[in-house]
Amino acid sequence: MVKTTTATQILESPLYVAGKAVKTGQWLEVLDKYSLQPYARVALADARVLEKAIDAAVRAEQEMADLKPFQKQKILLHCVRRFSEIRDELTEILIAEGGKPRKAAVAEVERLINTFQLAADAVTQLDDGRMLPLAVTAAAAGYQGIMKQVPVGAVSLISPFNFPLNLTAHKIAPAIAAGCPFVLKPASLTPVSALKIAEVLAETDLPKGAFSVLPCPREHADVLVTDDRFKLLSFTGSDQVGWDMKARSGRKKVTLELGGNAAVLIEPDTEVTDALIERLIGGAYNHAGQVCISVQRILVHADIYSELKKKLVTRLKKLKAADPASDSTIVGPMIKEAEAVRLKKWVDRAVKKGAKLLAGGELKGVMFEPTLLENVDESLEVYKDEAFGPVAVIEKYKTFEQGIERINQSRFGLQAGVYTQNLNRMMYAWEHLHVGGVIINDIPSFRVDNMPYGGVKDSGLGREGIQFAIRDMQESRILVIRSAD
Repeated sequence: MVKTTTATQILESPLYVAGKAVKTGQWLEVLDKYSLQPYARVALADARVLEKAIDAAVRAEQEMADLKPFQKQKILLHCVRRFSEIRDELTEILIAEGGKPRKAAVAEVERLINTFQLAADAVTQLDDGRMLPLAVTAAAAGYQGIMKQVPVGAVSLISPFNFPLNLTAHKIAPAIAAGCPFVLKPASLTPVSALKIAEVLAETDLPKGAFSVLPCPREHADVLVTDDRFKLLSFTGSDQVGWDMKARSGRKKVTLELGGNAAVLIEPDTEVTDALIERLIGGAYNHAGQVCISVQRILVHADIYSELKKKLVTRLKKLKAADPASDSTIVGPMIKEAEAVRLKKWVDRAVKKGAKLLAGGELKGVMFEPTLLENVDESLEVYKDEAFGPVAVIEKYKTFEQGIERINQSRFGLQAGVYTQNLNRMMYAWEHLHVGGVIINDIPSFRVDNMPYGGVKDSGLGREGIQFAIRDMQESRILVIRSAD
C-alpha cells in the first residue's frame, strides 16, 4: 500500500512480487517534476527479486490460462470500480511524479478506467474459435478442423513515463484478458502510478504469481528482454532502445510502440478558426509535447500559410509553461532537466543554421517555453528526429501531393493528421501516407483506447488497442479430427 510518511510527507511504496507487496530495503527516489523536490520513494528490485517474479509467472501460466471469461471480467471490473473511487488520488500522483497538467491528468485517469472497462467488455466478446474446412483435397476428405486462441504464456511488459497510468493499462489489461501472467517494469521516473495499479490488482482473485510490478535498474531489467521463459515482450519507449531490445529478444514475440515525428497537413479548404488554432496548440504543447503523437510538424498550404502562422504565433505568445497543478496550465515541466537541455541545444542549432524563432525558445530548469520554428533545415534533429518536448516546426507546401510526400520523408510513421474537405484527397492520404493511422480533420494526437494504435518504419511493430493487444498475447491452436472410416 502506498503511504505517506508523516515527518517528511514523502510517499513510500512497496513493489509487488508474485502479487504480494514487498519492501526490499533498497529504494528509488522519485522527484516532483515541477518543484524537483523528493515526492516518493519506491522499493527497488534486484536480480534475485526479478528471478522470483519470473519463476512465479511461469508457474502461474496454466492457472491463468484456465480462467473463465466471467472470472477475468470480474477482476477487470473490480479495477474499474476501484480506480473510479480513487480517481482524485491518481490525478495528484500524475501531477506530481509526471509533471502532467491537471486537465491532462484528469483525462488520463478517465482513460485508465475506460481501458480496463474495454478489456472487461472484450473478454466476453472475443471470437475464440471457428471451424476450418480441411476437405480441400481428396486426401483430406475425411478431416475437419477447429481453431481456438490460447494464451502465449508469461509476458514481460515495459511501460514509459509519459502516460504512466494509461499506457501501463494498455499492457496489463490485455494480459489479464488474454490469460497471460506478467512481469512489468514501470519507468523509473514515474513508478508510483504503476504501483498504484498493482495495489488494486492485489485485491483481486488473480492467481498466485500472476503479476509482478518491479521498479528496477536497467541492468537488472535486461532479463525481461533476453529471458526465453517470456513468450512476448511489449515495450513502449524510444526507437533506439526498442529496436535494440528486439535484436536481443530471442525467440519471443515482440510488440514495440516507439517514437514519432507526427505531422499535420492543412489544406486551403479548411477555415483558419480559433478552434483550429487551439487544437494545434493542444496537439503540439500539451504535457510539454512529451507525447509520441505530439504535433511536431505543421504543414500549411501556401494559400493560407500567412494567415494561420499569424494566428498561431499570436496565441503562442500568450502561452507560458507553468505549474501543472493549475487548472489553466497546458504546458508543464519537461520530465527532467537533461531532456530540456537536449532540446534547447536542438533549437539553438536550428536557429544558428538559419531557422526563424517565431515564439518561445527560452529554458529555465525544466520549464521550456512553447516554441515554434520556421525555415528549419530538414537535416537537423528538431526537424527529422523526435523532439519529445514543446517544440513544433511550421512549413509551407504548394500541392497536396507535395505535402503528403513531405510527411512520408520521415523515418517515423506513427500517425498523421490531414485537414481537408475533399473526399478524393482524404482517400489519397489514406492510400499514400506511410503511417499506422491517418486522422482526417483533426490532429495526429487523436487516440481512442479501442482503436488499433501503432506505427510503421521506426515507429514500431504490432498494434495496441485492447482487442488487438489481446490477440498479440494469444496464439492459434488447431484441433484436427479424422472421421471414422
